[in-house]
Amino acid sequence: MMIIKLGGSALTIKDAKSPTIDEVNLERIADELTSYNQDMIIVHGAGSFGHIYARDYEIGSEVKDVNDHLRKIEGMCITQTSVHRLNYMVCRKLQQKGIPAVAIKPSSFIITENKRIAVCDTTVIKNYLENGFVPVLYGDAVLDYNDAIKFAILSGDQIITYLAEELNADKVILASDVDGIYTDNPKTNPDAQLIEEVTKDTQLNLTSKNSHADVTGGMEGKINELLELADKGITSQIINGEVEGNIKAAVSGSKVKGTIIK
Repeated sequence: MMIIKLGGSALTIKDAKSPTIDEVNLERIADELTSYNQDMIIVHGAGSFGHIYARDYEIGSEVKDVNDHLRKIEGMCITQTSVHRLNYMVCRKLQQKGIPAVAIKPSSFIITENKRIAVCDTTVIKNYLENGFVPVLYGDAVLDYNDAIKFAILSGDQIITYLAEELNADKVILASDVDGIYTDNPKTNPDAQLIEEVTKDTQLNLTSKNSHADVTGGMEGKINELLELADKGITSQIINGEVEGNIKAAVSGSKVKGTIIK
């Protein structure tokens, strides 16, 4: 069984001032995923459909007072509705390509504690897989048991880590907007070198300025999640989902430029 994470930066215009889908990328990615015909779970990022509202309403930060609580409740509703809309568009496109995609809303069955998954019943996901569906989850705004914050942003990266371990995934692929993990930000430093293999002993230079920081932790957050997965013996790979053919090759088992985390 394969779990593939589609980065929000590949599916949306992430720096847009309002939620904006990348129609061209979504069409191509959906086409490339049709090459995989075994059990598959798809998890996608929120991109501009989630990060804009999560930042504006400071979801996951300490609740200051009653008014702030009410404001964050409003933000939760708006964020959840927005990311659900993106999920609908992703599922609809996959269905048009013949992939039996079924939307699963993380905030309906996952609760975090201090922004880490505390409650997550995977029964429904297992049953959908057994019946031939492709479950499609996504980064979402969820309830949190910590009374100081009450709510949290749950990243797609954390979801894939949890599901890969819980469901014994054979393959985990992250389709990002860069070729993999670099010695520095390749978008700003032309001398940055791709690191083809990362383990817990690899020395990495990850700071907010070179890890594409966002409300879910950017590249640094991805690496931390995948290293946790590697500790359980599950190898994963980061590839560039914006390069045509990469996703198709990766899901087919062909060699692709990227970073292996093991």
